[in-house]
Amino acid sequence: MSEWLVLTIAMASACAVVLTIAVLSNRRLADDDDPSETPDVIEYMTMMIGVVYAIVLGLAIAGVWEGRSAAQESVRLEAQALHEVSARSAVYPAEVRDRIRTDVEAYVAHVIGDEWRSMTDHGSLTEEGTRLLDRVRADVTEYKPRTDHEGQAYQPLVDQVAAVDDARGARGQNAGATMPGVVWFGLITGAVVTVGLIFTLQIRRTFRELLLAGLFSVLIAFLLFLIWDFDAPFGRGISATTAPFVDLFPHAAER
Repeated sequence: MSEWLVLTIAMASACAVVLTIAVLSNRRLADDDDPSETPDVIEYMTMMIGVVYAIVLGLAIAGVWEGRSAAQESVRLEAQALHEVSARSAVYPAEVRDRIRTDVEAYVAHVIGDEWRSMTDHGSLTEEGTRLLDRVRADVTEYKPRTDHEGQAYQPLVDQVAAVDDARGARGQNAGATMPGVVWFGLITGAVVTVGLIFTLQIRRTFRELLLAGLFSVLIAFLLFLIWDFDAPFGRGISATTAPFVDLFPHAAER
């Protein structure tokens, strides 16, 4: 199901529920009911709970956005380190250089294809990706430099392969959801409480009051959807992309 369809259904459902409850509650009010009689303490508590929940929502959005940014940064670092391996291997003999570049491109093609789908669907890396990276590492580390120039390039190449491995590990750690279940329980419970408290203010069936109640519920639904969408850095609409790999290895992307 499309993320935008999920968002539309969530906002429409939240709005419909709130407006239905508001209308049904209004029918049960007595003719002499006076909305101005709402105690000041209720208005104060409603305002304070709304403020506290807004802070919690803001922190949750900031947290999942930071996780998404970290995931994208790990992809960039991995792609850049692979590019350095491919570029610095130019000092090696043609046979060794071509083998390194071929294995690097094979690894990149797997990452942006099968491994990316595995992260999206299962939140994990693949064994084939590990095997291909090990092959790149073997290409670099098992070659014995024959000249001083090759010797000077050897250690930086080894370091870049280590950087690839480190960035790949970070990418794997960021592949799954980042928000614990208990946090989701608090967010959803807080949304129900915050929206429910607006009924203590004795909403009437005027267009203005119903519109504001509906817009408030839609806003809460949208913010929760935003957190849910960011919570899977590689799995949903607003997620990390393969752009760094595609930009640096256009031929591998065409495989």
